[in-house]
Amino acid sequence: MAKVLGRLITAMATPFAPDGSVDYGRAAQLAEALVASGSEGLVVTGTTGESPTLSHDEKLRLYQVAIDAVGDRAAIIAGSCGYNTAESIELSREAARLGVDAILGTVPYYNKPPQQGIEAHFRAIADAVYAPIILYNVPARTATNMLPETTIRLSEVPNIVGIKEASGNLEAISAIIRNSREGFRVWSGADPDNLPILALGGYGAISVASHLVGAQIARMMDCVVSGLPAEASAIHNRLAAFVAALFVTTSPIPLKYALRRVGFDCGGLRLPLVEIDPRSAEVMDATLANLRVDLPVSLAA
Repeated sequence: MAKVLGRLITAMATPFAPDGSVDYGRAAQLAEALVASGSEGLVVTGTTGESPTLSHDEKLRLYQVAIDAVGDRAAIIAGSCGYNTAESIELSREAARLGVDAILGTVPYYNKPPQQGIEAHFRAIADAVYAPIILYNVPARTATNMLPETTIRLSEVPNIVGIKEASGNLEAISAIIRNSREGFRVWSGADPDNLPILALGGYGAISVASHLVGAQIARMMDCVVSGLPAEASAIHNRLAAFVAALFVTTSPIPLKYALRRVGFDCGGLRLPLVEIDPRSAEVMDATLANLRVDLPVSLAA
C-alpha cells in the first residue's frame, strides 16, 4: 500500500560541510528534526535543497539517508525531475528502487516547452516510473507556467497524484481543484498562499517555512479542516513576516541563515548561490526575534 503523503511536507534544505561536500550526517539530523516538528513528508533535492548543484550520486545518497533517518514516520519525495525527460526518468527510476514514496516533477525549465511538451514529458515519466508523482508548477523559477487545463488532463494519469502549485494564480488553482479527477490533491507551493489554497479546497502545503515553524503550520491546517477559520487566519497572519523574510533574497539563502541563527547550522551554499547580504540578514534577524521556533534544535547536537 502506498504511504500517505500527508498535508504538511517540507521542502528540505541540503546541509553542506565546510569543504562544500554534502553533510549526510546533518541531513539525517535535519530530516529527523523536521518530522519531530510536524512534517509528514520531506521533499529531498528539490529547489530548496539546491538540486541544480547536486550530482546524480549525491541525490541518490540523500534519498537513502532520508529514508533511513525517518523510516515509516514520514514520506520521502524525490526531487528527481528536470528539463531532460530521459535523465528525469533514469534518476526517478533509481530513486524508486531505493524506496522513495513519491517523485516531485518540476515543470521543465530553461528549454521552455509548450503545453503539449509539458504534458508529454510528464506522461513519459509516469509511464516509465513505478511511483506516485506530484507535479510542480513554479513559473517564477522555470519561466514556463503549466496551464490548469494541462494539469487537469494530467490528473487523469493514475500515478500522477497531485500538484505542488506555486503559480500564485488562485483562479487557476481553484479550477484545478474543481475539475481534476477525484482524489487528485493540490498542495500549496508558496507559503504566503498556504491558507488561501486550503480555503479553496487544497489539501496541504509543501513548505519552506516549516523548517522552523512546522508545528504551527500543521496546527493552522488542522484548524481549516476542523472548521476554525479565525484561529487558522490568526496563525497564518502571525507567521506572515517570517514567511516574507524567507524570500527577501533568493531562497534558500535566508533559510540557511535562519537555521544557523536558531542553532541548527546546515552549512553554506554552493555557487552560484552565496551567503546572505547584510540588509537581508537584518530583515531575518528582526523576524526571528519574535518567532516561536518549533524545530527541536537539540537534534542538531
